[in-house]
Amino acid sequence: SELIRGFLLSGMPCPSSCPPGLLALMAPGLALMATFSLPSQAGDRRALPVEKPSGVKGRTLILLDVNTKSPVRIISENFLSLQLDPSIIHDGWLDFLSIAALVPLPRGVFQLALQHFLGTFSDLHGRRARNGRRYPEAGQTRLAISLFSFPFAVDIVRSDIALDKQKGCKIAQHPDIMLELQREKAAQMHLVLLKEQFSNTYSNLTLTARSLDKLYNFADCSGLHLIFALNALRRNPNNSWNSSNALSLLKYSASKKYNISWELGNEPNNYRTLIGRSVNGSQLGKDYTQLRSLLQLIRTYSRAHLYGPNIGRPRKNVIAFLEGFMKVAGGTVDAVTWQHYYIDGRVAKVTDFLKTRLLDTLSDQIRKIQKVVNTYTPGKKIWLEGVGTTSAGGMNNLSDSYAAGFLWLNTLGLLASQGIDVVVRHSFLDHGHNHLVDQNFNPLPDYWLSLLYKRLIGPKVLAIHVAGLQRKPRPGRVIRDKLRIYAHCTSYHNHNYVRGSITLYIINLHRSRKKIKLAGTLRDKIVHQYLLQPYGKDGLHSKSVQLNGQPLAMVDDGTLPELKPRPLRAGRTLVIPPLTMSFYVVKNVNALACRYR
Repeated sequence: SELIRGFLLSGMPCPSSCPPGLLALMAPGLALMATFSLPSQAGDRRALPVEKPSGVKGRTLILLDVNTKSPVRIISENFLSLQLDPSIIHDGWLDFLSIAALVPLPRGVFQLALQHFLGTFSDLHGRRARNGRRYPEAGQTRLAISLFSFPFAVDIVRSDIALDKQKGCKIAQHPDIMLELQREKAAQMHLVLLKEQFSNTYSNLTLTARSLDKLYNFADCSGLHLIFALNALRRNPNNSWNSSNALSLLKYSASKKYNISWELGNEPNNYRTLIGRSVNGSQLGKDYTQLRSLLQLIRTYSRAHLYGPNIGRPRKNVIAFLEGFMKVAGGTVDAVTWQHYYIDGRVAKVTDFLKTRLLDTLSDQIRKIQKVVNTYTPGKKIWLEGVGTTSAGGMNNLSDSYAAGFLWLNTLGLLASQGIDVVVRHSFLDHGHNHLVDQNFNPLPDYWLSLLYKRLIGPKVLAIHVAGLQRKPRPGRVIRDKLRIYAHCTSYHNHNYVRGSITLYIINLHRSRKKIKLAGTLRDKIVHQYLLQPYGKDGLHSKSVQLNGQPLAMVDDGTLPELKPRPLRAGRTLVIPPLTMSFYVVKNVNALACRYR
């Protein structure tokens, strides 16, 4: 079985047949977080923000400046990428990926991105991992679409007659009644998948050549690059990797001239728990060396990128696994990959997304991964290849709500500031509630957040300097940073702003508003505000958002709304409402670090 794991790299040219309208979000950016500790207020347990009475006590004026001379980090143009869940094969959504209403959505956010797809490609049946996704054992794509494991049918002769007749991107057309039937089918399959997940028994999935064709067509139409994760579970009696099925897949993909990058396996540190068979790090390293040799034998993929080992959370045993892998194959892979899910989606509460302690868990993981990688291959790029706010498929009205955005935006800022080259978001569309788009093809809050990020944030991270006044904490009380500030050069792809502009993005987890005064090089500059707040009566649980007071929604199938900023006069104090996320473009700073690419 070969697992297809897919990252779609936006930034690839899109064929002329692709629908217009969703080309703005993909420019990546760099940011450095300023952690400014402010005391918690007494009402922290309340579900909705409550403004504190005005007065000197409890008020904080923050002075903010940015080092504009040189960036502290430079991240990939594909920094923000996308993953697709393998359940789309199980529940039928794969057949609907290339419809006109859906194709523009990844293009809007991931025009420069990777699509990651994880699945299996052979006669070995796939199993879904504990996080609710199919267990990875096939190929991946840089759009960050993640299908986890499906067997590949041997018969590939009659794979895609229709696509052979159509050169380039093929937009699918389906009657409304078919979409309604598909939604009913997907809802039923969602219950089946949940039952499998809790019982730890899994049904089989088969990924055919036709399925691969549909997946690649979606990547092609969306202007994304596909990363395919091959199945590492096919083993010989001596526990070495059996590559015969992978070779069949490679030859088929090469015959179609598919531009694909590759990976082998998914969360290999969990193989014993999930399937009763273990593979250690050094053995997987040998398997990767074998895969690299296979790729070099096929002209189309002789210079293809290879990523791995895509380990899980770096606990002690996982770090030992990574060390074994790096000793053998550290020089074989183009980037080292791992995954992170913050909390169990089955028990999560809205208050969890407001805990700074939870937001900070990622920093320690980054340091652990970097320590191992820099020991064996200094300077090797590191990717967070699968990330979601919750595991186990997430929770309705929570992991797909406005509240989940605090974790997501902080993740983007933290990873960029610590030099992680690419982050792959799980997922675009799936059976759970961690996705960016729902099954009616309506963008969810994290989609709009990602869209703003891509449009405004460039690949250079800038250092931030803050100063302010605050009350002294009570003895023994830990003050955690509830106001998080990151800064990047504004995206070069955004033609509304001249080079040299700077973008700030700010997370306010306080239940009171905070005031920021721009100082130094940012003083007395015109600022454009992009304030995201929940829309409707559901508050933090809302699945809709408003930008500067105007609700965000698609204009029609394939057309994104205009994201209009609110201009602020030069020198005005920034007022950050409680429990909100916002972007501020400081215009015409003429920052030396941001003038050139």
